[in-house]
Amino acid sequence: MRHSRRSVLTATAASAVALGVTAPPAQAASSGSGSRPPATAQPPGRELRALLKEIDPDRIEATVRKLVSFGTRHTLSVQDDPARGIGAARDWLLAELRSYAAESGGRMTVEAQSYIQEPASRIPTATRITNVVATLRGSVTPERVYVVSGHYDSRVTDVMDAVSDAPGADDDASGVAVALELARVMARRRPAATIVFAAVAGEEQGLYGSAYMAQQFKAAGADVQGMFTNDIVGSPTADDGVEDPYTIRLFAEGVPTSETPAQAATRRSVGGENDSPTRQLARFVRDTADNAATGMHVRMVYRRDRYLRGGDQIPFLERGYPAARFTEPAEDYAHQHQDVRVDETGKQYGDLPEFCDFAFVARVAKVNAAALWTLAQAPGTPRDTKIITSALTNSTQLTWTRGTEPDLAGYEVVWRETTAPEWTHVITAGDVTTYEVDMSKDNVFFGVRAVNRAGERSPVAFPAPGA
Repeated sequence: MRHSRRSVLTATAASAVALGVTAPPAQAASSGSGSRPPATAQPPGRELRALLKEIDPDRIEATVRKLVSFGTRHTLSVQDDPARGIGAARDWLLAELRSYAAESGGRMTVEAQSYIQEPASRIPTATRITNVVATLRGSVTPERVYVVSGHYDSRVTDVMDAVSDAPGADDDASGVAVALELARVMARRRPAATIVFAAVAGEEQGLYGSAYMAQQFKAAGADVQGMFTNDIVGSPTADDGVEDPYTIRLFAEGVPTSETPAQAATRRSVGGENDSPTRQLARFVRDTADNAATGMHVRMVYRRDRYLRGGDQIPFLERGYPAARFTEPAEDYAHQHQDVRVDETGKQYGDLPEFCDFAFVARVAKVNAAALWTLAQAPGTPRDTKIITSALTNSTQLTWTRGTEPDLAGYEVVWRETTAPEWTHVITAGDVTTYEVDMSKDNVFFGVRAVNRAGERSPVAFPAPGA
Protein backbone atom coordinates (compact mmCIF):
# COMPACT_ATOMS: atom_id res chain seq x y z
CA MET A 1 0.00 0.00 0.00
CA ARG A 2 1.23 3.50 -0.79
CA HIS A 3 0.28 7.04 0.19
CA SER A 4 1.30 10.28 -1.46
CA ARG A 5 2.89 13.11 0.51
CA ARG A 6 -0.33 15.12 0.34
CA SER A 7 -2.51 12.24 1.58
CA VAL A 8 -0.02 11.48 4.35
CA LEU A 9 -0.14 15.02 5.68
CA THR A 10 -3.94 15.13 5.43
CA ALA A 11 -4.31 11.79 7.19
CA THR A 12 -1.94 12.67 9.99
CA ALA A 13 -3.66 15.99 10.59
CA ALA A 14 -6.97 14.14 10.85
CA SER A 15 -5.41 11.65 13.27
CA ALA A 16 -4.19 14.48 15.45
CA VAL A 17 -7.69 15.96 15.63
CA ALA A 18 -9.19 12.54 16.42
CA LEU A 19 -6.69 12.05 19.24
CA GLY A 20 -7.40 15.51 20.63
CA VAL A 21 -3.87 16.87 20.32
CA THR A 22 -5.07 20.22 18.97
CA ALA A 23 -6.58 21.11 22.36
CA PRO A 24 -4.90 21.55 25.75
CA PRO A 25 -4.67 18.24 27.63
CA ALA A 26 -7.08 17.48 30.45
CA GLN A 27 -4.18 16.74 32.77
CA ALA A 28 -2.39 20.08 32.35
CA ALA A 29 -4.06 21.70 35.34
CA SER A 30 -3.33 18.79 37.67
CA SER A 31 0.11 17.81 36.46
CA GLY A 32 1.54 21.16 35.60
CA SER A 33 3.00 19.70 32.41
CA GLY A 34 1.40 22.35 30.21
CA SER A 35 2.34 20.36 27.10
CA ARG A 36 0.12 18.68 24.58
CA PRO A 37 -0.22 14.90 24.70
CA PRO A 38 1.64 13.06 21.94
CA ALA A 39 -0.13 12.18 18.69
CA THR A 40 0.13 8.56 19.82
CA ALA A 41 -1.66 9.17 23.16
CA GLN A 42 -4.20 6.55 24.27
CA PRO A 43 -7.00 7.66 26.61
CA PRO A 44 -7.98 5.08 29.25
CA GLY A 45 -11.03 2.91 28.57
CA ARG A 46 -13.81 2.08 31.02
CA GLU A 47 -12.11 -1.05 32.39
CA LEU A 48 -8.84 0.77 33.08
CA ARG A 49 -10.61 3.73 34.71
CA ALA A 50 -12.41 1.33 37.06
CA LEU A 51 -9.11 -0.37 37.91
CA LEU A 52 -7.43 2.94 38.72
CA LYS A 53 -10.21 3.89 41.12
CA GLU A 54 -9.50 0.78 43.19
CA ILE A 55 -5.92 1.79 44.01
CA ASP A 56 -5.99 2.63 47.71
CA PRO A 57 -3.45 4.96 49.38
CA ASP A 58 -4.40 3.57 52.80
CA ARG A 59 -3.43 0.05 51.76
CA ILE A 60 -0.19 1.38 50.31
CA GLU A 61 0.57 3.11 53.60
CA ALA A 62 -0.22 -0.09 55.53
CA THR A 63 2.22 -2.04 53.35
CA VAL A 64 5.02 0.50 53.86
CA ARG A 65 4.51 0.62 57.62
CA LYS A 66 4.38 -3.18 57.85
CA LEU A 67 7.69 -3.51 56.01
CA VAL A 68 9.25 -0.83 58.25
CA SER A 69 8.05 -2.77 61.32
CA PHE A 70 10.58 -5.55 60.64
CA GLY A 71 13.34 -3.23 61.88
CA THR A 72 15.86 -4.01 59.18
CA ARG A 73 15.43 -5.77 55.87
CA HIS A 74 19.12 -5.82 55.04
CA THR A 75 19.99 -8.67 52.70
CA LEU A 76 22.52 -9.99 55.23
CA SER A 77 20.13 -9.71 58.18
CA VAL A 78 18.58 -12.64 60.04
CA GLN A 79 16.31 -14.91 57.99
CA ASP A 80 14.75 -17.11 60.69
CA ASP A 81 13.33 -14.56 63.13
CA PRO A 82 9.53 -14.27 62.77
CA ALA A 83 9.48 -10.58 63.72
CA ARG A 84 12.72 -8.97 62.55
CA GLY A 85 14.94 -9.06 59.50
CA ILE A 86 14.63 -9.83 55.83
CA GLY A 87 13.30 -13.34 56.48
CA ALA A 88 10.29 -11.98 58.36
CA ALA A 89 9.63 -9.49 55.56
CA ARG A 90 9.92 -12.26 52.96
CA ASP A 91 7.40 -14.46 54.78
CA TRP A 92 4.93 -11.60 55.16
CA LEU A 93 5.20 -10.70 51.46
CA LEU A 94 4.57 -14.33 50.50
CA ALA A 95 1.48 -14.52 52.68
CA GLU A 96 0.15 -11.19 51.42
CA LEU A 97 0.54 -12.07 47.74
CA ARG A 98 -0.96 -15.51 48.33
CA SER A 99 -4.03 -13.84 49.82
CA TYR A 100 -4.43 -11.87 46.57
CA ALA A 101 -3.88 -15.00 44.49
CA ALA A 102 -6.71 -16.71 46.35
CA GLU A 103 -9.08 -14.22 44.70
CA SER A 104 -7.76 -14.85 41.17
CA GLY A 105 -9.58 -18.05 40.29
CA GLY A 106 -6.28 -19.84 39.84
CA ARG A 107 -4.83 -17.31 37.40
CA MET A 108 -2.25 -15.96 39.86
CA THR A 109 0.53 -18.09 41.35
CA VAL A 110 3.07 -17.03 43.96
CA GLU A 111 6.59 -18.34 44.53
CA ALA A 112 9.63 -17.72 46.67
CA GLN A 113 12.35 -17.52 44.02
CA SER A 114 15.48 -18.38 45.99
CA TYR A 115 19.12 -19.12 45.35
CA ILE A 116 22.39 -19.12 47.28
CA GLN A 117 24.63 -16.21 46.40
CA GLU A 118 28.25 -17.22 46.89
CA PRO A 119 30.67 -14.62 48.33
CA ALA A 120 30.90 -11.61 46.04
CA SER A 121 30.94 -7.83 46.21
CA ARG A 122 29.10 -6.77 49.41
CA ILE A 123 28.26 -10.44 50.08
CA PRO A 124 30.95 -11.69 52.50
CA THR A 125 29.52 -15.18 53.05
CA ALA A 126 27.20 -17.47 51.12
CA THR A 127 23.73 -15.92 51.50
CA ARG A 128 20.25 -17.01 50.51
CA ILE A 129 18.57 -14.33 48.39
CA THR A 130 14.84 -14.65 47.83
CA ASN A 131 12.58 -12.80 45.43
CA VAL A 132 8.84 -12.97 46.12
CA VAL A 133 7.12 -13.28 42.75
CA ALA A 134 3.42 -13.32 41.81
CA THR A 135 2.55 -14.25 38.23
CA LEU A 136 -0.88 -13.39 36.78
CA ARG A 137 -1.14 -15.61 33.72
CA GLY A 138 -2.50 -14.00 30.56
CA SER A 139 -5.75 -15.35 29.16
CA VAL A 140 -4.99 -14.83 25.45
CA THR A 141 -1.23 -14.56 24.86
CA PRO A 142 0.29 -15.84 28.14
CA GLU A 143 3.72 -16.21 26.55
CA ARG A 144 4.02 -12.40 26.38
CA VAL A 145 5.27 -11.08 29.75
CA TYR A 146 5.44 -7.71 31.52
CA VAL A 147 7.17 -7.24 34.89
CA VAL A 148 6.78 -4.67 37.68
CA SER A 149 9.01 -4.71 40.75
CA GLY A 150 10.29 -3.00 43.86
CA HIS A 151 13.10 -4.16 46.16
CA TYR A 152 12.29 -5.08 49.73
CA ASP A 153 15.80 -5.08 51.17
CA SER A 154 16.99 -1.95 52.98
CA ARG A 155 20.19 -0.37 54.29
CA VAL A 156 21.68 2.40 56.46
CA THR A 157 24.81 4.49 55.95
CA ASP A 158 27.16 1.51 56.11
CA VAL A 159 26.02 -0.83 53.34
CA MET A 160 27.42 -3.79 55.30
CA ASP A 161 25.53 -2.97 58.54
CA ALA A 162 22.95 -5.76 58.77
CA VAL A 163 22.00 -5.13 62.43
CA SER A 164 20.97 -1.47 62.87
CA ASP A 165 17.41 -0.37 62.18
CA ALA A 166 17.03 0.29 58.46
CA PRO A 167 13.39 1.35 57.96
CA GLY A 168 13.65 1.69 54.16
CA ALA A 169 10.23 3.36 53.88
CA ASP A 170 10.95 5.28 50.68
CA ASP A 171 13.87 3.11 49.53
CA ASP A 172 12.17 0.88 48.77
CA ALA A 173 9.08 -0.14 50.71
CA SER A 174 7.30 2.45 48.55
CA GLY A 175 8.15 0.57 45.35
CA VAL A 176 7.18 -2.77 46.86
CA ALA A 177 3.87 -1.24 47.94
CA VAL A 178 3.22 -0.19 44.33
CA ALA A 179 3.87 -3.72 43.06
CA LEU A 180 1.69 -5.27 45.76
CA GLU A 181 -1.19 -2.87 45.21
CA LEU A 182 -1.16 -3.59 41.49
CA ALA A 183 -1.16 -7.31 42.22
CA ARG A 184 -4.16 -6.86 44.50
CA VAL A 185 -6.31 -4.89 42.07
CA MET A 186 -5.36 -6.95 39.02
CA ALA A 187 -5.65 -10.41 40.60
CA ARG A 188 -9.41 -10.50 39.99
CA ARG A 189 -9.06 -9.41 36.37
CA ARG A 190 -8.11 -11.19 33.14
CA PRO A 191 -5.23 -9.54 31.31
CA ALA A 192 -4.58 -10.84 27.80
CA ALA A 193 -0.82 -11.11 28.45
CA THR A 194 1.01 -12.23 31.59
CA ILE A 195 1.93 -9.72 34.30
CA VAL A 196 4.57 -10.47 36.94
CA PHE A 197 4.60 -8.59 40.26
CA ALA A 198 7.89 -8.93 42.14
CA ALA A 199 9.50 -7.89 45.41
CA VAL A 200 13.21 -8.54 44.96
CA ALA A 201 16.08 -8.71 47.45
CA GLY A 202 19.78 -7.96 47.22
CA GLU A 203 19.37 -4.62 45.42
CA GLU A 204 21.43 -2.57 47.84
CA GLN A 205 24.23 -5.15 47.78
CA GLY A 206 24.45 -5.15 43.98
CA LEU A 207 21.17 -5.88 42.16
CA TYR A 208 21.51 -9.58 42.97
CA GLY A 209 17.85 -10.54 43.21
CA SER A 210 16.86 -8.74 40.03
CA ALA A 211 19.80 -10.25 38.17
CA TYR A 212 18.68 -13.71 39.22
CA MET A 213 15.09 -13.06 38.19
CA ALA A 214 16.13 -11.62 34.81
CA GLN A 215 18.42 -14.60 34.19
CA GLN A 216 15.60 -17.01 35.02
CA PHE A 217 13.46 -15.34 32.37
CA LYS A 218 16.32 -15.43 29.89
CA ALA A 219 17.10 -19.09 30.51
CA ALA A 220 13.43 -19.96 30.00
CA GLY A 221 13.30 -18.03 26.72
CA ALA A 222 10.58 -15.77 28.13
CA ASP A 223 9.20 -13.05 25.88
CA VAL A 224 9.56 -10.16 28.35
CA GLN A 225 8.39 -7.13 26.35
CA GLY A 226 8.57 -4.61 29.18
CA MET A 227 9.85 -4.25 32.75
CA PHE A 228 9.40 -1.42 35.26
CA THR A 229 11.13 -1.05 38.58
CA ASN A 230 9.74 1.36 41.16
CA ASP A 231 12.59 2.49 43.37
CA ILE A 232 12.28 5.51 45.67
CA VAL A 233 8.76 6.56 44.74
CA GLY A 234 7.58 7.59 48.21
CA SER A 235 7.81 11.37 48.32
CA PRO A 236 7.42 14.40 46.04
CA THR A 237 9.45 16.63 48.41
CA ALA A 238 13.04 17.61 47.59
CA ASP A 239 15.80 18.29 50.12
CA ASP A 240 15.00 22.02 50.01
CA GLY A 241 11.33 21.42 50.82
CA VAL A 242 10.03 22.13 47.31
CA GLU A 243 7.18 19.78 46.36
CA ASP A 244 6.29 18.43 42.95
CA PRO A 245 3.41 16.08 43.84
CA TYR A 246 2.12 15.44 40.31
CA THR A 247 5.35 14.41 38.58
CA ILE A 248 7.14 11.07 38.42
CA ARG A 249 10.46 10.57 36.68
CA LEU A 250 10.93 7.68 34.26
CA PHE A 251 14.55 6.82 33.44
CA ALA A 252 14.96 5.20 30.04
CA GLU A 253 18.22 4.42 28.28
CA GLY A 254 18.92 5.31 24.66
CA VAL A 255 21.81 3.21 23.42
CA PRO A 256 20.92 -0.33 24.55
CA THR A 257 23.07 -1.80 27.30
CA SER A 258 23.00 -5.14 25.44
CA GLU A 259 23.93 -3.68 22.05
CA THR A 260 26.30 -5.81 19.94
CA PRO A 261 29.04 -4.29 17.75
CA ALA A 262 26.95 -5.02 14.65
CA GLN A 263 23.90 -3.34 16.18
CA ALA A 264 26.04 -0.36 17.17
CA ALA A 265 27.27 0.01 13.60
CA THR A 266 23.67 -0.01 12.32
CA ARG A 267 22.59 2.51 14.95
CA ARG A 268 25.41 4.87 14.04
CA SER A 269 24.49 4.66 10.37
CA VAL A 270 20.77 5.40 10.77
CA GLY A 271 20.72 7.52 13.94
CA GLY A 272 18.75 5.34 16.34
CA GLU A 273 20.20 6.66 19.61
CA ASN A 274 16.79 7.90 20.76
CA ASP A 275 14.81 4.90 19.53
CA SER A 276 15.83 1.90 21.61
CA PRO A 277 13.07 -0.50 22.70
CA THR A 278 13.30 1.07 26.17
CA ARG A 279 12.71 4.57 24.77
CA GLN A 280 9.66 3.23 22.91
CA LEU A 281 8.44 1.67 26.17
CA ALA A 282 8.90 5.01 27.95
CA ARG A 283 6.98 6.82 25.21
CA PHE A 284 4.21 4.26 25.65
CA VAL A 285 4.05 5.14 29.36
CA ARG A 286 3.65 8.79 28.45
CA ASP A 287 0.97 7.85 25.91
CA THR A 288 -1.11 5.88 28.40
CA ALA A 289 -0.38 7.33 31.85
CA ASP A 290 0.25 11.08 31.52
CA ASN A 291 -3.40 12.14 31.74
CA ALA A 292 -6.26 13.14 34.00
CA ALA A 293 -7.03 9.52 34.95
CA THR A 294 -3.72 9.20 36.81
CA GLY A 295 -3.38 12.88 37.69
CA MET A 296 0.32 12.66 36.92
CA HIS A 297 2.91 14.05 34.54
CA VAL A 298 5.50 11.49 33.45
CA ARG A 299 8.85 13.24 33.15
CA MET A 300 10.95 11.14 30.81
CA VAL A 301 14.66 11.27 31.60
CA TYR A 302 16.86 10.09 28.76
CA ARG A 303 19.33 8.19 30.94
CA ARG A 304 19.61 4.60 32.16
CA ASP A 305 19.65 5.86 35.75
CA ARG A 306 20.86 8.74 37.90
CA TYR A 307 24.53 9.70 38.31
CA LEU A 308 26.46 7.18 40.46
CA ARG A 309 23.32 5.09 40.97
CA GLY A 310 21.69 2.01 39.50
CA GLY A 311 18.51 0.00 39.84
CA ASP A 312 16.83 -3.33 39.18
CA GLN A 313 16.06 -2.43 35.57
CA ILE A 314 19.74 -2.83 34.66
CA PRO A 315 19.94 -6.66 34.80
CA PHE A 316 16.95 -6.78 32.45
CA LEU A 317 18.61 -4.30 30.10
CA GLU A 318 21.79 -6.39 30.16
CA ARG A 319 19.77 -9.34 28.90
CA GLY A 320 18.14 -7.40 26.09
CA TYR A 321 14.75 -6.70 27.69
CA PRO A 322 13.16 -3.22 27.51
CA ALA A 323 13.20 -1.87 31.07
CA ALA A 324 12.84 1.50 32.79
CA ARG A 325 12.93 2.98 36.29
CA PHE A 326 10.33 5.10 38.10
CA THR A 327 11.75 7.46 40.75
CA GLU A 328 10.28 10.43 42.60
CA PRO A 329 10.81 13.90 41.05
CA ALA A 330 13.59 15.10 43.39
CA GLU A 331 15.19 13.06 46.15
CA ASP A 332 15.88 14.03 49.75
CA TYR A 333 19.15 12.27 50.57
CA ALA A 334 18.67 12.77 54.32
CA HIS A 335 15.97 10.09 54.09
CA GLN A 336 17.74 7.34 52.16
CA HIS A 337 20.88 5.32 52.90
CA GLN A 338 21.16 7.04 56.31
CA ASP A 339 21.42 5.91 59.92
CA VAL A 340 18.32 6.90 61.88
CA ARG A 341 19.44 9.82 64.02
CA VAL A 342 18.87 13.49 64.93
CA ASP A 343 21.86 15.78 64.44
CA GLU A 344 22.94 18.68 66.60
CA THR A 345 20.65 21.07 64.71
CA GLY A 346 17.59 18.92 65.36
CA LYS A 347 17.41 17.59 61.80
CA GLN A 348 15.96 14.09 61.52
CA TYR A 349 17.82 11.61 59.35
CA GLY A 350 16.68 8.17 58.26
CA ASP A 351 14.27 6.60 55.79
CA LEU A 352 11.17 6.83 57.98
CA PRO A 353 7.52 6.52 56.92
CA GLU A 354 6.65 10.00 58.17
CA PHE A 355 8.61 11.39 55.23
CA CYS A 356 6.46 9.52 52.68
CA ASP A 357 3.37 10.92 50.94
CA PHE A 358 1.05 7.97 50.41
CA ALA A 359 -1.38 9.81 48.14
CA PHE A 360 1.61 10.49 45.88
CA VAL A 361 2.62 6.82 45.94
CA ALA A 362 -0.93 5.89 44.98
CA ARG A 363 -0.71 8.16 41.94
CA VAL A 364 2.59 6.53 41.00
CA ALA A 365 0.80 3.19 41.25
CA LYS A 366 -1.85 4.53 38.87
CA VAL A 367 0.83 5.46 36.34
CA ASN A 368 2.22 1.94 36.53
CA ALA A 369 -1.25 0.43 36.31
CA ALA A 370 -2.25 2.46 33.27
CA ALA A 371 0.87 1.46 31.38
CA LEU A 372 0.93 -2.20 32.46
CA TRP A 373 -2.75 -2.87 31.90
CA THR A 374 -2.70 -1.30 28.45
CA LEU A 375 0.47 -3.21 27.56
CA ALA A 376 -1.15 -6.46 28.63
CA GLN A 377 -4.43 -5.83 26.80
CA ALA A 378 -2.99 -4.38 23.59
CA PRO A 379 -1.18 -6.45 20.95
CA GLY A 380 2.52 -7.12 21.38
CA THR A 381 5.14 -4.85 19.87
CA PRO A 382 5.49 -5.64 16.12
CA ARG A 383 8.33 -8.00 15.27
CA ASP A 384 10.84 -8.07 12.42
CA THR A 385 10.08 -4.45 11.54
CA LYS A 386 12.24 -3.38 8.61
CA ILE A 387 12.74 -0.30 6.49
CA ILE A 388 13.62 -1.47 2.99
CA THR A 389 16.97 -0.14 1.77
CA SER A 390 17.64 -2.34 -1.26
CA ALA A 391 17.24 0.62 -3.64
CA LEU A 392 17.73 4.39 -3.52
CA THR A 393 14.32 6.06 -3.54
CA ASN A 394 12.56 9.08 -2.06
CA SER A 395 9.71 6.94 -0.76
CA THR A 396 9.82 4.64 2.28
CA GLN A 397 8.69 1.02 2.39
CA LEU A 398 8.17 -0.66 5.77
CA THR A 399 7.60 -4.35 6.44
CA TRP A 400 6.88 -6.41 9.55
CA THR A 401 5.57 -9.81 10.65
CA ARG A 402 1.89 -10.08 11.49
CA GLY A 403 1.14 -10.81 15.14
CA THR A 404 -0.79 -13.85 16.31
CA GLU A 405 -3.28 -12.13 18.64
CA PRO A 406 -6.85 -13.23 17.79
CA ASP A 407 -8.20 -9.68 18.18
CA LEU A 408 -5.52 -8.03 16.05
CA ALA A 409 -7.13 -5.41 13.80
CA GLY A 410 -4.13 -3.99 11.98
CA TYR A 411 -1.23 -1.58 12.14
CA GLU A 412 -0.33 2.09 12.19
CA VAL A 413 2.77 3.80 10.86
CA VAL A 414 4.09 6.67 12.96
CA TRP A 415 6.72 9.25 12.11
CA ARG A 416 8.43 12.35 13.43
CA GLU A 417 11.17 14.77 12.51
CA THR A 418 14.60 13.53 13.55
CA THR A 419 14.82 16.36 16.08
CA ALA A 420 11.44 15.61 17.71
CA PRO A 421 11.46 13.68 21.01
CA GLU A 422 8.06 12.01 20.51
CA TRP A 423 6.02 10.63 17.61
CA THR A 424 4.03 13.43 15.99
CA HIS A 425 2.12 11.77 13.15
CA VAL A 426 0.04 8.61 12.83
CA ILE A 427 -1.04 6.89 9.60
CA THR A 428 -3.55 4.03 9.49
CA ALA A 429 -1.96 1.20 7.50
CA GLY A 430 -4.63 -1.49 7.91
CA ASP A 431 -4.25 -5.23 8.38
CA VAL A 432 -1.15 -5.53 6.19
CA THR A 433 2.51 -6.44 6.64
CA THR A 434 4.01 -3.90 4.23
CA TYR A 435 3.32 -0.23 3.73
CA GLU A 436 4.84 2.49 1.58
CA VAL A 437 4.89 6.20 2.41
CA ASP A 438 5.81 8.82 -0.17
CA MET A 439 8.33 10.46 2.16
CA SER A 440 12.08 10.07 2.33
CA LYS A 441 13.42 7.80 5.07
CA ASP A 442 16.50 10.03 5.07
CA ASN A 443 14.56 12.98 6.51
CA VAL A 444 12.35 11.55 9.28
CA PHE A 445 12.09 8.61 11.67
CA PHE A 446 9.42 5.96 11.15
CA GLY A 447 7.89 3.34 13.42
CA VAL A 448 5.11 0.75 13.42
CA ARG A 449 2.58 -0.16 16.12
CA ALA A 450 -0.19 -2.76 16.28
CA VAL A 451 -3.87 -2.09 17.03
CA ASN A 452 -6.54 -4.48 18.28
CA ARG A 453 -10.29 -4.38 17.70
CA ALA A 454 -10.81 -2.50 20.99
CA GLY A 455 -8.51 0.27 19.72
CA GLU A 456 -5.65 -0.51 22.11
CA ARG A 457 -2.22 0.16 20.62
CA SER A 458 1.12 -1.54 21.24
CA PRO A 459 4.43 0.21 21.83
CA VAL A 460 6.14 1.37 18.65
CA ALA A 461 8.72 -0.82 16.91
CA PHE A 462 11.62 1.10 15.38
CA PRO A 463 12.61 -0.46 12.05
CA ALA A 464 16.04 -1.78 11.22
CA PRO A 465 17.44 -1.51 7.69
CA GLY A 466 16.54 -4.55 5.59
CA ALA A 467 16.52 -5.88 2.07
